Order: sequence, then C-alpha cells, then structure tokens
Amino acid sequence: MDQLINIAYIVASVLFIFGIKMLGSADTARRGNQISALGMLLAVIATLLAGGFDWTWIIAGLVVGGVIGGVWAQKVQMTGMPELVALFNGFGGIASLLVGWAEEAHYLGEGKMPAVTSVAVALAILIGGITFTGSVIAYLKLSGKMSGSATVFAGQKAINALILVAILVLSGVFVASGQVWALYAIIGLSLLLGVLGVLPIGGGDMPVVIAFLNSCSGLAASAAGFVINNNVLIVAGCLVGASGLILTVIMCKAMNRTVSNVFFGSFGAATGKTGAQVEGEMKAISVEDAFYVLEAAQSVVFVPGYGMAVAQAQHAVKELGQILEKNGAEVRFAIHPVAGRMPGHMNVLLAEADVPYEQLCEMDDVNPIMSTVDVAIVIGANDVVNPAAAEDESSPIYGMPIINVHEARTVFALKRGQGAGFSGLVNTLFFRENCRMIYGDAKQTMTDLVAQFKD
Repeated sequence: MDQLINIAYIVASVLFIFGIKMLGSADTARRGNQISALGMLLAVIATLLAGGFDWTWIIAGLVVGGVIGGVWAQKVQMTGMPELVALFNGFGGIASLLVGWAEEAHYLGEGKMPAVTSVAVALAILIGGITFTGSVIAYLKLSGKMSGSATVFAGQKAINALILVAILVLSGVFVASGQVWALYAIIGLSLLLGVLGVLPIGGGDMPVVIAFLNSCSGLAASAAGFVINNNVLIVAGCLVGASGLILTVIMCKAMNRTVSNVFFGSFGAATGKTGAQVEGEMKAISVEDAFYVLEAAQSVVFVPGYGMAVAQAQHAVKELGQILEKNGAEVRFAIHPVAGRMPGHMNVLLAEADVPYEQLCEMDDVNPIMSTVDVAIVIGANDVVNPAAAEDESSPIYGMPIINVHEARTVFALKRGQGAGFSGLVNTLFFRENCRMIYGDAKQTMTDLVAQFKD
C-alpha cells in the first residue's frame, strides 16, 4: 500500500507540473486547470487511503468545506474574484499554521520534537500566519471594506523589522528548547506582521500582492509537508511557491518596480508624489457620434480594465467586436499584465465571453502598431494607459510600461464619471485632444453602440 501511495503521489506531482505548464497559454489554460485538479484529487485519495484518520472529522470537513467552496464560487461575481482569490490564499496560510500547531500538540508530553520537524513547524507557522492576515487585509482593501490607499505611520518599517527579528529569535528558542510559549509568541507575531506588512501597500499594487501571497501560501504548504512527512504536499507547495514568485517578479517588471519597492515603498505615500497638475478639460462624446467614427474605422483596439468587470460588459464588448469585424475592421484586445485587480483578471473575463484567443494581444505586441490604430476603446482602465507614466517624472507611476493608446488616432474612454482610478491618480490621457469620454455604465454604452450598428 505504501508503494502504491508513493506512486500516486508521483503521478499527482507530474499532473501538477503539466497543469501549471498549460496555464501559460490561453488556449490550454482551462485544460491545465482540469489536469491540476485531477492531480489534487488523486493526491487526496491516496492520502486518505493511508489511513490513521478519524473519518468523522474527515467527512465532516469535506462536506462543510465542499459546500461552502462550491456555493461561494458559484455566487461570486467577476468583480469579486480578486478578493476571493486573496481569501483563498489566506485560507491556505491558516491551514498550514494549524498543521504546525497541531504537530506541536502531538509531541506535547511525548518528548522533544526532532530539530528538523521543529524548523518546519516554525516556518509553517511563520509563513502561514503572515499569509493569512496579510490576505485578509488584501481582501478588505480589494472589496472596499477598508481604504485601498497605503496606510503608513511613523516608524512602521522599523517596527516590522523588529517583529521579524523577534520571530526569528523565538524560532531559534523553540527549535533549541521546544518551549511552547515561544511557539505561541511566534503565532501571535506572525499574524501581526501580516497585517502590518500589507497595510502600507496601496491598491494599485494589489495584483502584485495577490501573486506574492499566493507564493507564500505555497511555501507554507511545503513547510507543512515537511512537518507531516507528506511528499506530494512538499512538491505541490514548492510548485505554487515558485510559480507565484515568478509571477510576482513578472508583474513588478510590468510596472517598472522592484519587489522591495512594492512591499516597502508605500505606493503614493512614501514619496508624496501625486504628479503634475493637468490643464484642460475632458471632452465628452455621445454614443451616436462615437458610432459614426467606429463605422469608418479600419482598425480598433479594445483595452479592458476593472471597469469592464464592474459593469460585466465583456459579452457586450465581444458582440461589438464581432460587428466591427463584419464591418471590415481589424479588431484586437490589448491586455496589460496588471490590468484589473489580480493577475490575469482581464484574460478570465474575455475568456468567459469566448473572445477568440488570437485577438488577445500583449502590451509589447500592440504598442508598436498603436499609431496605426483608428480607434482605441478604453473600458474602465486607468493607470495602465496613463501617459504620465512615460512623460511626468513627478508621477508615482513614472517609468511604468503602459499601453500607448494615446498614440491612436482616436481614443474613446468609457467611465462612469470623472473620478480617478483605484490608485487615486488622474489620467492625463483623458485630457488629450484625440480622446473623447463616453460617460455611463460600460455595458449599457456597448449595448447602445451595438444597437446603432443594427439600426
């Protein structure tokens, strides 16, 4: 039986690897997700076959957790997906923390825990605790239950550094002597550090935070695997940790930021930069007038942002794209790596609407041809199309690669009102001569444009 279980773990690990590999392409991502899920199912079944469990608790956990997860996933709107992902990362962290805590309880009264196990317990609790409370703060910011701006106070970095040093010292005490009080202190300080670590990170950096916390949840799971000597948990945790860290670095590069700058720079707060004052006014255009411009367009680029998710406009956008194609226009969808509020947010939205994969373009592919585009339609995006990133050295986002929609012949920007984006920065694109604002609900605007073509 032990040999069969180990073989099952190897097969599950191979499925994880292939599944993650397939997630790198839009046309294979769904199949990759299914393959990874199959690997996890195999790993769970193999673990249960190993026995030694109280089946009452196992069945109760499966039923309760399955019902909660299933109902939650079915009911969540696409606008709520980023905060849901953040919470799921947190749940992974707290699960690893509880595994470490339970292992300490297992050894209580039975002698000193082996040094290797003690180190694994300390790591599982440290990373798991930070991941849990950090993810909760990310959830609160993303869901609007607390301010999305950076929350800073005097001496914050020094306090965080002292807490981390205290945790490391206490971990050494726990590993060396097995003192229970040291472990409880590690739990408390780790949970506190997660809160204080994410508070100073502004909303504009939340996609990076989600990717990093996802990596942390994987590392915590890997540490928990060492605690309970479970090979597949170690492998799966390392895969998630490594892929999450790679994604974090990629997204930082997409914003021309370093990882340290994101987590210690307090976006928009530490430097006090707000950007130069913008002169001029936003010029509005009616749907009817926008229709005449689109009717004559030979090339159109859609640039989706979080506003498209809020309005649930992806299906209407796809329909307008199909009509423009039939009208003779070349249609593309330009996706910025950090558009939306989680990695791949816009890709998921457009995939839900069955937008053809070949129409999805990365930033580096669409920018060279943007000056030849007749109309660029910006749907709820802000920072990822803000020319200040290239032109205003006083802007907090200066140097961040953007989609150069300002180079298009005409730009239509769909917004509910004249407010700033999630990061609080004014978009200088909206004041350009070639930009016209279409105010209102994005889904209704898209539907009205479709109706104009059908009349």
